[in-house]
Amino acid sequence: MAKEKLDLKGLNIQELQEKISAEELRLKKMKFGHAITPIENPMSIRSVRRDIARMQTELRKKQLGF
Repeated sequence: MAKEKLDLKGLNIQELQEKISAEELRLKKMKFGHAITPIENPMSIRSVRRDIARMQTELRKKQLGF
């Protein structure tokens, strides 16, 4: 799976919040699935978690006005 750079600067606050919610749900499903039967690439869980952190950081920047 190719690593793609997220374009977060072009999104507004509402879009970021929706994207964060969707990714958090995806992360929960991945963790649950991994607990039942190990997924092929467990490092993808780390990748999703880090993407969520990047989105939350960008959201906070926009809220503060940077």
